[in-house]
Amino acid sequence: MAGHSKWKQIKHKKALTDNRRAATWTKKIREITVAAKEGGGDPAGNPRLRLAIDNAKAVNMPNENIDRAIKKGTGELEGVNYEEITYEAYGPAGVAIMIESLTDNGNRTVADIRRWLSRNGGNLGTTGSVAWMFDRRGQISIDAARHDEETVMEAALEAGALDVESGEDGFTVLTEVADFHAVQDALRAAGITWEDAELAMIPKTEVRVEGPDADQLVKLLELLEELDDVQQVYTNADVDTDSLAEV
Repeated sequence: MAGHSKWKQIKHKKALTDNRRAATWTKKIREITVAAKEGGGDPAGNPRLRLAIDNAKAVNMPNENIDRAIKKGTGELEGVNYEEITYEAYGPAGVAIMIESLTDNGNRTVADIRRWLSRNGGNLGTTGSVAWMFDRRGQISIDAARHDEETVMEAALEAGALDVESGEDGFTVLTEVADFHAVQDALRAAGITWEDAELAMIPKTEVRVEGPDADQLVKLLELLEELDDVQQVYTNADVDTDSLAEV
């Protein structure tokens, strides 16, 4: 299992037991607001907003919350101005970490990120220090209990997907950024639903992480993702889940 999918698998298992809906909604609302501000409030003409709304609905966010977030982005309601900042870092065992944030206070955000890194075997890198280890790709996660591999693979590859990876709990469809929405539309037309979809940072190569390093890395990634200002965290770690103290 590729490193990016393994981390998503760990997060999914923890989400089943942890009550994180409020924090998840906060991040989805920020993304909707920024998407609406950048590209307008009509999802039909704003692919980023359409994706943000789809992801908000996937975590059962009420329509009224979505509408309010859009209006804050378009200026119909008073809202906060968020800045998109990506931080590059190193974690335990020298793994690369990409941290994407939406923040109204960059000084606060970088201080919080630096604190958790320093306490958990990591450190901030300079701009460009680890970004070259990743490619921006469309990533669509599909539950194997709901759809069979042959159907998913046929629909995805015919629509121009780069690859379909099979994992323990489902399939991950990878696309070029330019083909992301076309592949989503093809999957939808084929009656295929997905657990989540995003434009993600996919590692070109992976670093195997085991034992105490794996435990410390997972703890660090969790702490970073729990920060209100942090939207997504990506790593090139191939985490050995069997060696984790608790998943």
